[in-house]
Amino acid sequence: MEIRTALSLEIGQLHQSVVTSYQFGCLVFKLYRAKVYRGETLKGIKKDVPTRADFKRLLSSLVQDGILHNSKEVPNSEVYAVLGRAAAGAEDIACCVDPFCYVSHLSAMAYHGFTDRLPKLLFLTTPPSTRWGNLAVERMQKDLGPEGYALYREASLPLLRRLRLAKIHRKTVSSHSSVHCNPGAYVNVQEPSLRVSTIGRTFLDMIREPDLCGGIYHVLEVYADHASRHLRQIVDTVDRHGSKIEKVRVGYLLDERLGLSHPTIETWRALAQRGGSQKLYPKAPYSPNFSEKWCLSLNIEETDNTAEEE
Repeated sequence: MEIRTALSLEIGQLHQSVVTSYQFGCLVFKLYRAKVYRGETLKGIKKDVPTRADFKRLLSSLVQDGILHNSKEVPNSEVYAVLGRAAAGAEDIACCVDPFCYVSHLSAMAYHGFTDRLPKLLFLTTPPSTRWGNLAVERMQKDLGPEGYALYREASLPLLRRLRLAKIHRKTVSSHSSVHCNPGAYVNVQEPSLRVSTIGRTFLDMIREPDLCGGIYHVLEVYADHASRHLRQIVDTVDRHGSKIEKVRVGYLLDERLGLSHPTIETWRALAQRGGSQKLYPKAPYSPNFSEKWCLSLNIEETDNTAEEE
């Protein structure tokens, strides 16, 4: 069997609409190591490790055959669309290109059905650079094996690295680096690569970064419409991952504003700081309108229901 044929079949097995240079490099490397595919010897493969020139030659051949091609819809020279694959959504493509990111904020709210707004931006959360680099090394060692990873690097084959995507399908990508980015923050859904923040994390993000979630007034609307249905997930996530002030803010919303009760919420009341200057919305000025129970300045205009969509 020709290695080009084997590569085409392997790309089909990925069930992805796009392939990165690193993913293609892994396929080439593994086929060179095996020298056999589906019981057939691969013709002309004598070396144990492909060179960078071998990688480029095979990539060019698949591009010439039309199996892979760069696309204006995904403007990065290291990302290739796959022939015959239905165009995936921008969210799925983003998660395929960055294996450690997930859909978050207003985009996650839309996915979960918490908002009827159509986000103009694709909101993503991804680890900080150092953490991302460490995760990439771990992933490459897992993909290639410790010995294979060393040989792969020595051959100067494409490494797993963070690829910048300003737009996908003409939707602007808004990527946010966060120390809170971890596997427990998202769920893998049915699509091959798509990862979306959990319901609990989505509600926590609304309080943590309301400006990325349609604005504070939209957040208040979403809490009013959906928090009661997802109370357990919200409380569990905020209790495990929220800061003290985030617990106070969520506690106020659930308890005093919405009249929802849960034993854990009661424990958060001890975190309220009397005599302090804690605010419901951190970016607005302090207001004398105050929650005595939660020791929180309610610095929002209740009559203002408008918020500029991100």
